[in-house]
Amino acid sequence: MLEQDLQFVEAAFKKYYFEHFNLLSIPIRASEREFGYQKFNGGMNRHISIKSNEELRLMLITNIPSDVYCSNAYYSFPNLPMSEKDWKEADLIFDIDAKDLNLDCRREHTCIKCFSCGDVSVLQSTCPTCKSTKIEKKSLTCKNCIDGAKNEIIKLYSILEEDLDIEKEKIQAYFSGNEGFHVHVTNSPYNQLGSRERNELVDYIMFRGAMPETFGMKKFQPARSSFVEIDAKGWGGRVSKHIFGSKSNRSKAITEIISNGYSVFQQRLDNLKETIGVKIDPNVTIDIHRIFRLPGSLNSKSGLSKVLCENIDKFNPFQESCFIDDEKTNVLANCPTQFTLKNRTFGPYKNEKVSIPKYAAIYLICKGLANTILIQG
Repeated sequence: MLEQDLQFVEAAFKKYYFEHFNLLSIPIRASEREFGYQKFNGGMNRHISIKSNEELRLMLITNIPSDVYCSNAYYSFPNLPMSEKDWKEADLIFDIDAKDLNLDCRREHTCIKCFSCGDVSVLQSTCPTCKSTKIEKKSLTCKNCIDGAKNEIIKLYSILEEDLDIEKEKIQAYFSGNEGFHVHVTNSPYNQLGSRERNELVDYIMFRGAMPETFGMKKFQPARSSFVEIDAKGWGGRVSKHIFGSKSNRSKAITEIISNGYSVFQQRLDNLKETIGVKIDPNVTIDIHRIFRLPGSLNSKSGLSKVLCENIDKFNPFQESCFIDDEKTNVLANCPTQFTLKNRTFGPYKNEKVSIPKYAAIYLICKGLANTILIQG
């Protein structure tokens, strides 16, 4: 980030933490958690102990971080090196990101920035200006991406509540501030699970490694009576509903499955993973020492806040997570696709000087698609 952009964004972030500190608060059992932060154009600072909101406020105002983090794990000594922290347990956290959904709309709002010449263009495999393959993809998330991520959250909630018997009050969904959501599960019976057990849990939630025998199909001498009923709980019922469609169609569908054979049914289950499995980032849930973006803090990839979704169906991140003010700001914008914030649509811009609200300017600068214009005089 250029020096003038760095100063501009840091000032906006500092103002946000002054005016909207009420959106942040230390989580439960904060004294047992590890905190961390990253500065613009700087490295990560970890192994920090914070015990109160006053200490958190001091850290934010003193350092003006680009990103603020907190562990899902609880330690005896959170400020010591990892090998000396004495891990106790960790909340379950799931990451659902639009980039992992493989939606068709991604091509329409993803552009590339060339590392070699700095040119920005619509999505393609090489830079159209210098033909370099050293490019970085920049995505400006759309409503369809958010809706797709919301659908995954709804599927996840169903499994957590119905299959894992987790109380709804212990599950909270947060918009990450960029392209997806974090689902936090606190104070559950699964806090004690280690990485290996969490990996098995991830396999279950993502519907990975499903075996035909689980749903009634045997490799040798399959029996019609073995197939799971359509109203059964868990994955058995979900798979039956998807394959049979209805109870009246169950007998006909079973005849077809038996006729096609074991391997065909196995392939059908493998394909179902993309349809009914929840698309979470497995590495995030498995890692019991990870630090996560602190709710209420700003995301340096967008300038948007990580915020709690009280009603996931009605939640609009382009409105409800955008807290930077609307002061008119002059920038040199190079963004070949449109984006929407606070019910306003911006772009496309082709290397042009524009006057836009500060929140939109911050968004573009954080994406690497604009630079502030220095006022001469």
